[in-house]
Amino acid sequence: MQNCIIKLLNVSSCYLQRLMIINTGFSGDFHWVSLSVPEDLWKSVEMEEKHMQLISLLRQDKDQLWTEPFISDQQKIRELAQKYVSATEFTLEEVISTLESIRAERKDEGNKELKETAVASLELHLPKTAEIKKRKGQLKTKLDITTQELKRQISEEYGFKHFNLILTGKALSPGKRLDEQNVKNNSKIMVLVVSSEQEKTEMLKSEEKKRQQDEGFQRTQKGFQILSERDGSEDPTTTPFLEIADQKGNPLQIPDSERKALILAMGFHEKGRALMKKRNHSAALSHLQQADEQFNKCNSALLKTVDNYAVLQLDVVWCYQALQQLDCLNDARERLERAEDCFKRCYGEQQSRLQQIKGHTGGEDVLFLRLYLLQSLLAYHDGKKNQALNKLSKVEELYGQLCLDLDPEKMLQLKTLGFSEQEARLGLRACRGDVEAAERLITQRKKEKKREREKRRQRLQDINTLVELGFSKRDAARALHQSRGDVDKAYRVLLDSAEAQSSDTQTNLDQMLLDNQGVVPPDLLSPSPPSSSSEEPSTSYDSTASGSSRLDEELVNEALEDIPRHEEDYLDLTLDEEKQLMEQIRSSLEKQSSSSG
Repeated sequence: MQNCIIKLLNVSSCYLQRLMIINTGFSGDFHWVSLSVPEDLWKSVEMEEKHMQLISLLRQDKDQLWTEPFISDQQKIRELAQKYVSATEFTLEEVISTLESIRAERKDEGNKELKETAVASLELHLPKTAEIKKRKGQLKTKLDITTQELKRQISEEYGFKHFNLILTGKALSPGKRLDEQNVKNNSKIMVLVVSSEQEKTEMLKSEEKKRQQDEGFQRTQKGFQILSERDGSEDPTTTPFLEIADQKGNPLQIPDSERKALILAMGFHEKGRALMKKRNHSAALSHLQQADEQFNKCNSALLKTVDNYAVLQLDVVWCYQALQQLDCLNDARERLERAEDCFKRCYGEQQSRLQQIKGHTGGEDVLFLRLYLLQSLLAYHDGKKNQALNKLSKVEELYGQLCLDLDPEKMLQLKTLGFSEQEARLGLRACRGDVEAAERLITQRKKEKKREREKRRQRLQDINTLVELGFSKRDAARALHQSRGDVDKAYRVLLDSAEAQSSDTQTNLDQMLLDNQGVVPPDLLSPSPPSSSSEEPSTSYDSTASGSSRLDEELVNEALEDIPRHEEDYLDLTLDEEKQLMEQIRSSLEKQSSSSG
């Protein structure tokens, strides 16, 4: 028990409410009442006092802890706490703890309301006008409405006539639903007032940009779908096709449905990476998400044995950070966990499996650099300073080593030998700066590519040989794939298939004769005359088929533009963007340390 002098309190079993002091004496003097209060109740009183006092200060400053920047930036909470320490008698730790408690309460209330009523709370950043003094506003709305409907609500509430709505630097499309554009509970939306003519122009530009992106997306999908249907039975110089192979160029034996899904997944991934190089992260993200959807149609056991899926997860999160999509932090965290698990399974402990397969491990350092960098960024936003520092130290160590590997003099030596800049860079990174080892590696890769080209030429010759024996190109290509390129085995496969088909035909004929008492039906003996339409020239059909073929080739060529010539292009990062983000995180952590010190 703790004996305390306090103002008179109304004490119930579960709640303490502060009341005014009462006058108990005839002289008009105020009397203090000495009460014996349990220590835990007294602490509750103090906590409630801090709670109410800080809520009052927050209201005065119009700060809302359950919105940005307080949601994602722990430093902002600390800065606010330091400000309130001087206005209260509380310690910094007490203020931070209480502010966190207030934020959690309001966030839970908002999430509960969203769950129960499907109504979200949006934070509006309003333009400064004579009529509107407040720069921030709250609007409750459902997320399954269009942007146009939200604009109507804002117009009725605040009187704006011509304006755009901006979320994380992007204008919301008028005709699309809010939830389709990643608008969530507590999203921060800027109201940007424009002139009527400007609004119309901006709307037209936005719609045109969206139309072009959608059209490009559909053309990419169609192009890779066409490629996924091809089996390599045609001359690849005139009819390109894609096949799924391992790192040594050996075709993988996988079910046809999975092969098609993988081609679409890897195609969308490469298109997304091409857009990332152009810093068009918004369009890149939509392609990467489609790649993720296609990968998930594949056998999970397959995804666990290849690093493509892990690299895709990194690329998606990289787009999140480039677009500053802080609403996606939870998804980003899960994706990085999947990427790290996948790398461990594919590469083995200490990258032992990778060393065994490739003979070197240095090239993959750029992937781990990006992984640790993104993990550091998420740890910073989660307020986990030590974890952020630990990951950042790994990033800086890797970055320093990678810079040493690409010494300009070493690069020049390899380029003088006739190697391209990309070949030199990837070779030096793979061999951790060893010029002689890099030269041997690049030369070996060139020999392997030559052998792959010879294999493809031989495959086409084998297909033609089987075609001369009376089989179709498609059947010949499938038989060769099934027999792993052995033309004799492919021939036996085709013969067995032909015999089986012949047997089925004979069985059907015998059944037909039995059903018709040994007589062949008249309609099989004399085919019906051709219709008038079939007698007409097929000029229209040929023209349509020719036009369709030309369009298919256009779509295929567009798709192939984004397939890199070097199989390790995904490892060829300049690290310019990584360096910039690395410096930003370091600067933020140092500011945090100096302010807390």
